Amino acid sequence: MTAMTPGSNLPLPTTRVTVDVTAPVRLDVSGLLLTADGKVRSDDDFIFYNQPQGPGVTHRSGGGSAADAIVVDTAAVPPGIEKIVVTASPDAAGQTFQGIEPTATLRNGDDGSVIASFTPPRLGSETALVVMEIYLRGGAWKARAVGQGYANGLAGIATDFGVSVSEPATPAAPSAPTTPTAPPMPSTPPADPRLAAPAPTPAAPAAPAAPAPTAGGKINLDKGRVNLQKNQTVSLVKGGRPLLSQVKMGLGWEPAFRGKDIDLDASVIAYGPQRNHLDTCYFGKLSILNGAIKHSGDNLTGEGAGDDEVIVVDLGRIPAEATGLVFTVNSFSGQKFSEVAKAYCRLIDAASGEELVRFDLTGAEPQTGVMMAKLIKQFSGEWEMTGLGSFVKSRTARGMVKPGAEAL
Repeated sequence: MTAMTPGSNLPLPTTRVTVDVTAPVRLDVSGLLLTADGKVRSDDDFIFYNQPQGPGVTHRSGGGSAADAIVVDTAAVPPGIEKIVVTASPDAAGQTFQGIEPTATLRNGDDGSVIASFTPPRLGSETALVVMEIYLRGGAWKARAVGQGYANGLAGIATDFGVSVSEPATPAAPSAPTTPTAPPMPSTPPADPRLAAPAPTPAAPAAPAAPAPTAGGKINLDKGRVNLQKNQTVSLVKGGRPLLSQVKMGLGWEPAFRGKDIDLDASVIAYGPQRNHLDTCYFGKLSILNGAIKHSGDNLTGEGAGDDEVIVVDLGRIPAEATGLVFTVNSFSGQKFSEVAKAYCRLIDAASGEELVRFDLTGAEPQTGVMMAKLIKQFSGEWEMTGLGSFVKSRTARGMVKPGAEAL
Protein backbone atom coordinates (compact mmCIF):
# COMPACT_ATOMS: atom_id res chain seq x y z
CA MET A 1 0.00 0.00 0.00
CA THR A 2 1.20 3.52 -0.84
CA ALA A 3 0.88 6.35 1.72
CA MET A 4 0.21 9.43 -0.40
CA THR A 5 1.10 13.03 0.42
CA PRO A 6 -0.46 16.27 -0.88
CA GLY A 7 0.18 16.52 -4.62
CA SER A 8 1.47 12.96 -5.03
CA ASN A 9 -0.04 10.79 -7.74
CA LEU A 10 0.02 7.22 -8.96
CA PRO A 11 -1.30 5.28 -11.97
CA LEU A 12 -4.46 3.25 -11.45
CA PRO A 13 -3.76 -0.50 -11.68
CA THR A 14 -7.40 -1.24 -12.54
CA THR A 15 -10.23 0.43 -14.45
CA ARG A 16 -12.61 0.36 -11.48
CA VAL A 17 -11.65 1.99 -8.18
CA THR A 18 -13.34 3.07 -4.98
CA VAL A 19 -12.44 6.04 -2.76
CA ASP A 20 -13.86 5.86 0.76
CA VAL A 21 -13.26 8.47 3.44
CA THR A 22 -13.29 7.69 7.15
CA ALA A 23 -13.09 9.92 10.24
CA PRO A 24 -14.07 9.81 13.92
CA VAL A 25 -17.36 11.48 12.88
CA ARG A 26 -19.78 10.69 10.07
CA LEU A 27 -18.84 12.29 6.77
CA ASP A 28 -20.76 13.06 3.60
CA VAL A 29 -18.73 11.97 0.58
CA SER A 30 -19.44 13.31 -2.91
CA GLY A 31 -18.01 13.15 -6.42
CA LEU A 32 -17.94 15.68 -9.27
CA LEU A 33 -17.30 14.88 -12.93
CA LEU A 34 -15.24 17.69 -14.44
CA THR A 35 -14.32 18.65 -17.99
CA ALA A 36 -10.97 20.06 -19.09
CA ASP A 37 -11.97 23.53 -17.83
CA GLY A 38 -12.46 22.16 -14.31
CA LYS A 39 -16.27 22.52 -14.34
CA VAL A 40 -19.23 20.16 -14.35
CA ARG A 41 -21.28 19.97 -17.56
CA SER A 42 -24.49 20.32 -15.54
CA ASP A 43 -25.78 19.63 -12.05
CA ASP A 44 -26.20 15.99 -13.10
CA ASP A 45 -22.42 15.65 -12.77
CA PHE A 46 -22.62 16.19 -9.01
CA ILE A 47 -22.90 12.74 -7.40
CA PHE A 48 -23.95 12.54 -3.74
CA TYR A 49 -26.32 10.57 -1.52
CA ASN A 50 -29.39 12.32 -2.97
CA GLN A 51 -28.18 11.78 -6.54
CA PRO A 52 -26.14 8.57 -6.32
CA GLN A 53 -25.77 7.64 -9.98
CA GLY A 54 -23.82 9.29 -12.76
CA PRO A 55 -22.02 8.17 -15.90
CA GLY A 56 -19.17 5.99 -14.65
CA VAL A 57 -19.44 7.37 -11.11
CA THR A 58 -21.56 6.08 -8.22
CA HIS A 59 -22.10 7.17 -4.63
CA ARG A 60 -22.09 4.20 -2.24
CA SER A 61 -23.64 4.85 1.15
CA GLY A 62 -22.16 3.20 4.22
CA GLY A 63 -25.53 3.41 5.95
CA GLY A 64 -24.00 5.11 8.98
CA SER A 65 -22.07 2.01 10.03
CA ALA A 66 -19.42 2.14 7.30
CA ALA A 67 -17.72 4.88 5.29
CA ASP A 68 -19.45 6.47 2.33
CA ALA A 69 -17.53 6.00 -0.92
CA ILE A 70 -17.31 7.13 -4.51
CA VAL A 71 -16.94 4.33 -7.05
CA VAL A 72 -15.35 5.23 -10.39
CA ASP A 73 -15.46 2.98 -13.44
CA THR A 74 -13.00 4.74 -15.74
CA ALA A 75 -14.10 2.59 -18.70
CA ALA A 76 -17.62 4.03 -18.36
CA VAL A 77 -16.65 7.68 -17.84
CA PRO A 78 -17.98 9.61 -20.87
CA PRO A 79 -15.70 11.39 -23.36
CA GLY A 80 -14.92 14.93 -22.32
CA ILE A 81 -14.72 14.13 -18.61
CA GLU A 82 -11.09 14.39 -17.55
CA LYS A 83 -11.32 14.40 -13.77
CA ILE A 84 -13.48 13.05 -10.95
CA VAL A 85 -13.04 15.02 -7.72
CA VAL A 86 -13.88 13.27 -4.44
CA THR A 87 -14.99 15.54 -1.59
CA ALA A 88 -15.88 15.08 2.07
CA SER A 89 -17.61 17.18 4.71
CA PRO A 90 -18.76 16.48 8.28
CA ASP A 91 -22.39 15.40 8.40
CA ALA A 92 -23.15 17.68 11.37
CA ALA A 93 -24.04 21.21 10.28
CA GLY A 94 -21.26 23.72 10.90
CA GLN A 95 -18.74 21.18 12.15
CA THR A 96 -15.15 21.76 11.07
CA PHE A 97 -12.27 19.36 10.56
CA GLN A 98 -10.55 20.75 13.66
CA GLY A 99 -9.37 17.74 15.64
CA ILE A 100 -10.75 15.35 13.01
CA GLU A 101 -8.27 13.41 10.91
CA PRO A 102 -10.03 12.04 7.82
CA THR A 103 -8.36 9.32 5.79
CA ALA A 104 -9.13 8.53 2.17
CA THR A 105 -8.51 4.98 1.03
CA LEU A 106 -8.15 4.14 -2.65
CA ARG A 107 -9.22 0.57 -3.33
CA ASN A 108 -9.48 -1.85 -6.21
CA GLY A 109 -13.16 -1.62 -7.13
CA ASP A 110 -13.41 -5.33 -7.88
CA ASP A 111 -11.81 -7.05 -4.88
CA GLY A 112 -11.60 -4.20 -2.33
CA SER A 113 -7.84 -4.49 -1.91
CA VAL A 114 -6.11 -1.30 -0.79
CA ILE A 115 -4.06 0.57 -3.40
CA ALA A 116 -3.17 3.70 -1.41
CA SER A 117 -4.24 5.89 1.49
CA PHE A 118 -4.08 9.62 2.16
CA THR A 119 -4.52 11.63 5.36
CA PRO A 120 -4.56 15.41 4.67
CA PRO A 121 -2.31 17.39 7.04
CA ARG A 122 -2.93 20.57 9.05
CA LEU A 123 -6.72 20.78 8.97
CA GLY A 124 -8.52 23.32 11.13
CA SER A 125 -11.46 25.60 10.30
CA GLU A 126 -12.28 23.83 7.04
CA THR A 127 -15.85 22.50 6.78
CA ALA A 128 -15.35 20.68 3.48
CA LEU A 129 -12.44 19.08 1.73
CA VAL A 130 -11.38 18.04 -1.75
CA VAL A 131 -9.70 14.81 -0.73
CA MET A 132 -8.60 13.06 -3.89
CA GLU A 133 -9.05 13.19 -7.64
CA ILE A 134 -9.11 10.53 -10.33
CA TYR A 135 -7.83 12.15 -13.51
CA LEU A 136 -6.94 11.38 -17.11
CA ARG A 137 -3.42 12.21 -18.26
CA GLY A 138 -1.85 11.07 -21.52
CA GLY A 139 -4.57 8.52 -22.12
CA ALA A 140 -4.06 6.86 -18.71
CA TRP A 141 -6.08 7.27 -15.52
CA LYS A 142 -4.29 8.29 -12.33
CA ALA A 143 -5.10 9.22 -8.73
CA ARG A 144 -3.81 12.33 -6.99
CA ALA A 145 -3.95 13.24 -3.29
CA VAL A 146 -5.22 16.80 -2.88
CA GLY A 147 -6.29 17.83 0.66
CA GLN A 148 -7.64 21.27 -0.29
CA GLY A 149 -9.97 22.65 2.40
CA TYR A 150 -12.92 25.03 2.16
CA ALA A 151 -14.26 27.14 5.02
CA ASN A 152 -17.66 27.65 3.36
CA GLY A 153 -18.70 24.01 3.29
CA LEU A 154 -19.74 21.76 0.47
CA ALA A 155 -21.53 24.70 -1.13
CA GLY A 156 -18.15 26.37 -1.66
CA ILE A 157 -16.75 23.33 -3.42
CA ALA A 158 -19.86 22.85 -5.54
CA THR A 159 -19.88 26.51 -6.60
CA ASP A 160 -16.19 26.46 -7.51
CA PHE A 161 -16.81 23.54 -9.86
CA GLY A 162 -19.88 25.05 -11.50
CA VAL A 163 -22.77 23.40 -9.62
CA SER A 164 -25.79 25.65 -9.07
CA VAL A 165 -26.38 26.09 -5.34
CA SER A 166 -29.79 26.93 -3.92
CA GLU A 167 -30.08 30.09 -1.86
CA PRO A 168 -32.15 30.21 1.34
CA ALA A 169 -35.04 32.64 1.38
CA THR A 170 -34.05 35.80 3.26
CA PRO A 171 -35.98 39.05 3.78
CA ALA A 172 -34.99 41.71 1.30
CA ALA A 173 -33.11 44.56 2.91
CA PRO A 174 -34.62 47.89 1.79
CA SER A 175 -32.39 50.11 -0.32
CA ALA A 176 -29.51 47.64 0.02
CA PRO A 177 -27.50 46.79 -3.09
CA THR A 178 -28.08 43.28 -4.32
CA THR A 179 -26.00 40.81 -6.26
CA PRO A 180 -27.26 38.08 -8.55
CA THR A 181 -27.79 34.73 -6.86
CA ALA A 182 -26.99 31.35 -8.33
CA PRO A 183 -29.90 29.47 -9.92
CA PRO A 184 -31.48 26.77 -7.73
CA MET A 185 -30.47 23.14 -7.71
CA PRO A 186 -32.64 20.93 -9.94
CA SER A 187 -35.94 19.96 -8.33
CA THR A 188 -35.34 16.30 -9.19
CA PRO A 189 -33.57 14.83 -7.33
CA PRO A 190 -34.25 17.01 -4.26
CA ALA A 191 -31.40 19.32 -3.39
CA ASP A 192 -29.23 18.51 -0.41
CA PRO A 193 -30.04 21.14 2.26
CA ARG A 194 -26.36 21.17 3.26
CA LEU A 195 -25.57 22.68 -0.12
CA ALA A 196 -27.59 25.80 0.65
CA ALA A 197 -25.33 28.82 0.62
CA PRO A 198 -25.09 30.33 4.11
CA ALA A 199 -27.24 33.38 4.77
CA PRO A 200 -25.22 36.61 4.74
CA THR A 201 -24.20 37.95 8.14
CA PRO A 202 -23.04 41.47 9.03
CA ALA A 203 -19.29 41.79 8.65
CA ALA A 204 -17.43 42.48 11.85
CA PRO A 205 -14.84 45.28 11.76
CA ALA A 206 -11.49 43.78 10.80
CA ALA A 207 -8.63 44.04 13.22
CA PRO A 208 -5.81 45.93 11.47
CA ALA A 209 -3.13 43.27 11.90
CA ALA A 210 -5.33 40.20 11.59
CA PRO A 211 -4.54 37.97 8.60
CA ALA A 212 -7.33 37.29 6.14
CA PRO A 213 -8.45 33.66 5.81
CA THR A 214 -8.74 32.14 2.40
CA ALA A 215 -11.44 29.72 1.34
CA GLY A 216 -9.37 26.94 2.85
CA GLY A 217 -9.10 28.68 6.22
CA LYS A 218 -5.50 29.77 5.57
CA ILE A 219 -4.00 33.25 5.56
CA ASN A 220 -3.71 35.20 2.31
CA LEU A 221 -2.10 38.48 1.25
CA ASP A 222 -5.19 40.70 1.19
CA LYS A 223 -4.28 42.60 4.37
CA GLY A 224 -0.67 43.27 3.59
CA ARG A 225 2.53 41.70 4.86
CA VAL A 226 2.21 38.41 6.71
CA ASN A 227 4.53 37.48 9.58
CA LEU A 228 4.63 33.70 9.55
CA GLN A 229 5.05 31.54 12.60
CA LYS A 230 6.71 28.13 12.44
CA ASN A 231 4.54 25.61 10.54
CA GLN A 232 2.05 28.36 9.60
CA THR A 233 0.92 28.59 5.98
CA VAL A 234 0.02 31.57 3.81
CA SER A 235 -1.75 31.21 0.48
CA LEU A 236 -0.13 33.45 -2.13
CA VAL A 237 -3.46 34.87 -3.23
CA LYS A 238 -4.27 38.58 -3.38
CA GLY A 239 -7.60 40.06 -4.38
CA GLY A 240 -8.93 36.59 -5.12
CA ARG A 241 -6.21 35.86 -7.68
CA PRO A 242 -3.15 33.63 -7.34
CA LEU A 243 0.18 35.44 -7.26
CA LEU A 244 1.94 34.18 -10.38
CA SER A 245 4.43 36.98 -10.93
CA GLN A 246 8.15 37.10 -10.20
CA VAL A 247 9.04 37.06 -6.50
CA LYS A 248 12.29 37.15 -4.56
CA MET A 249 13.08 34.97 -1.58
CA GLY A 250 15.56 36.96 0.48
CA LEU A 251 17.53 35.10 3.14
CA GLY A 252 19.61 36.83 5.77
CA TRP A 253 21.63 36.10 8.89
CA GLU A 254 23.96 37.80 11.36
CA PRO A 255 26.85 36.32 13.37
CA ALA A 256 26.16 35.83 17.08
CA PHE A 257 29.59 37.15 18.04
CA ARG A 258 30.73 40.58 16.91
CA GLY A 259 33.61 40.58 14.48
CA LYS A 260 33.18 36.94 13.53
CA ASP A 261 32.29 36.02 9.96
CA ILE A 262 29.61 33.44 9.31
CA ASP A 263 29.62 31.72 5.92
CA LEU A 264 26.19 30.32 5.11
CA ASP A 265 24.78 29.22 1.77
CA ALA A 266 21.16 29.64 0.70
CA SER A 267 19.62 27.17 -1.74
CA VAL A 268 16.26 26.11 -3.13
CA ILE A 269 15.46 22.48 -3.93
CA ALA A 270 12.77 21.74 -6.51
CA TYR A 271 10.58 18.62 -6.30
CA GLY A 272 7.96 16.90 -8.42
CA PRO A 273 4.49 15.78 -7.25
CA GLN A 274 5.86 12.51 -5.83
CA ARG A 275 8.53 14.32 -3.81
CA ASN A 276 11.03 13.40 -6.50
CA HIS A 277 14.08 15.65 -6.66
CA LEU A 278 14.17 17.71 -9.86
CA ASP A 279 17.07 20.15 -9.35
CA THR A 280 18.83 22.37 -6.81
CA CYS A 281 19.65 26.07 -7.19
CA TYR A 282 22.66 27.13 -5.11
CA PHE A 283 25.94 29.10 -5.39
CA GLY A 284 27.36 26.41 -7.71
CA LYS A 285 24.32 26.38 -10.00
CA LEU A 286 22.74 29.81 -10.17
CA SER A 287 19.86 29.00 -12.54
CA ILE A 288 17.48 26.02 -12.77
CA LEU A 289 14.16 25.08 -14.38
CA ASN A 290 14.99 26.95 -17.60
CA GLY A 291 15.67 30.18 -15.73
CA ALA A 292 12.47 30.17 -13.69
CA ILE A 293 14.62 30.12 -10.52
CA LYS A 294 17.86 32.14 -10.21
CA HIS A 295 20.35 32.60 -7.37
CA SER A 296 22.10 35.90 -6.57
CA GLY A 297 25.42 34.26 -5.70
CA ASP A 298 27.38 33.42 -2.56
CA ASN A 299 27.81 35.72 0.46
CA LEU A 300 30.87 34.68 2.44
CA THR A 301 30.49 36.73 5.64
CA GLY A 302 26.88 37.62 6.45
CA GLU A 303 27.98 41.22 6.97
CA GLY A 304 25.93 44.24 5.99
CA ALA A 305 22.29 45.18 6.20
CA GLY A 306 19.59 43.55 4.13
CA ASP A 307 19.36 40.14 2.53
CA ASP A 308 22.58 38.15 2.36
CA GLU A 309 21.45 35.99 -0.56
CA VAL A 310 18.45 36.29 -2.84
CA ILE A 311 16.71 33.64 -4.92
CA VAL A 312 14.42 34.94 -7.65
CA VAL A 313 11.43 32.74 -8.46
CA ASP A 314 9.18 33.38 -11.46
CA LEU A 315 6.05 31.59 -10.25
CA GLY A 316 4.34 31.90 -13.62
CA ARG A 317 7.24 30.17 -15.39
CA ILE A 318 7.69 27.24 -13.02
CA PRO A 319 7.14 24.12 -15.18
CA ALA A 320 4.16 21.94 -14.39
CA GLU A 321 6.31 19.06 -13.16
CA ALA A 322 7.70 21.23 -10.31
CA THR A 323 5.15 21.35 -7.49
CA GLY A 324 7.30 21.90 -4.39
CA LEU A 325 10.20 24.21 -3.49
CA VAL A 326 12.15 23.97 -0.22
CA PHE A 327 14.42 26.89 0.77
CA THR A 328 17.43 25.88 2.85
CA VAL A 329 20.48 27.46 4.48
CA ASN A 330 23.67 25.50 5.17
CA SER A 331 27.03 26.14 6.79
CA PHE A 332 29.62 24.65 4.46
CA SER A 333 32.45 25.65 6.80
CA GLY A 334 30.88 23.69 9.65
CA GLN A 335 29.78 26.63 11.82
CA LYS A 336 26.64 25.79 13.81
CA PHE A 337 23.43 27.80 13.86
CA SER A 338 24.04 28.38 17.55
CA GLU A 339 26.66 30.85 16.25
CA VAL A 340 23.99 32.76 14.29
CA ALA A 341 22.31 35.66 16.07
CA LYS A 342 19.29 35.75 13.81
CA ALA A 343 18.20 34.33 10.51
CA TYR A 344 15.15 35.04 8.42
CA CYS A 345 13.60 34.60 5.02
CA ARG A 346 11.19 36.97 3.33
CA LEU A 347 9.16 36.85 0.13
CA ILE A 348 9.23 40.06 -1.90
CA ASP A 349 7.24 41.19 -4.93
CA ALA A 350 10.02 41.60 -7.51
CA ALA A 351 8.17 44.32 -9.43
CA SER A 352 7.21 46.60 -6.54
CA GLY A 353 9.77 45.62 -3.91
CA GLU A 354 6.92 45.08 -1.43
CA GLU A 355 7.61 42.56 1.31
CA LEU A 356 4.80 40.02 1.19
CA VAL A 357 5.74 37.37 3.76
CA ARG A 358 8.41 37.22 6.47
CA PHE A 359 9.54 34.29 8.59
CA ASP A 360 12.03 34.88 11.40
CA LEU A 361 13.91 31.88 12.71
CA THR A 362 13.42 31.72 16.47
CA GLY A 363 15.75 29.61 18.54
CA ALA A 364 18.81 27.81 17.26
CA GLU A 365 20.27 24.34 17.37
CA PRO A 366 23.93 23.29 17.03
CA GLN A 367 23.36 21.98 13.51
CA THR A 368 24.81 22.98 10.15
CA GLY A 369 21.61 23.12 8.09
CA VAL A 370 18.10 24.49 8.37
CA MET A 371 15.02 24.26 6.17
CA MET A 372 13.60 27.78 6.29
CA ALA A 373 10.41 27.57 4.23
CA LYS A 374 8.60 25.67 1.51
CA LEU A 375 6.39 26.66 -1.42
CA ILE A 376 3.83 24.10 -2.59
CA LYS A 377 1.66 24.46 -5.68
CA GLN A 378 -1.97 23.58 -5.08
CA PHE A 379 -4.23 21.75 -7.54
CA SER A 380 -6.10 25.02 -8.15
CA GLY A 381 -2.94 26.78 -9.34
CA GLU A 382 -1.97 29.00 -6.42
CA TRP A 383 1.17 28.58 -4.34
CA GLU A 384 1.30 28.27 -0.56
CA MET A 385 4.26 29.22 1.62
CA THR A 386 4.90 27.55 4.98
CA GLY A 387 7.51 28.55 7.56
CA LEU A 388 9.57 25.51 8.58
CA GLY A 389 12.55 26.35 10.81
CA SER A 390 13.65 22.70 10.93
CA PHE A 391 17.32 22.03 11.67
CA VAL A 392 19.27 19.32 9.87
CA LYS A 393 22.79 17.94 10.20
CA SER A 394 24.10 18.82 6.74
CA ARG A 395 26.74 21.22 5.46
CA THR A 396 25.53 21.18 1.84
CA ALA A 397 22.32 21.50 -0.12
CA ARG A 398 22.86 17.96 -1.39
CA GLY A 399 22.34 16.66 2.13
CA MET A 400 19.06 18.57 2.36
CA VAL A 401 17.36 16.79 -0.54
CA LYS A 402 15.96 13.88 1.49
CA PRO A 403 14.83 15.91 4.54
CA GLY A 404 13.37 18.50 2.16
CA ALA A 405 11.27 15.81 0.46
CA GLU A 406 10.07 14.59 3.85
CA ALA A 407 9.02 18.16 4.75
CA LEU A 408 6.71 18.50 1.72
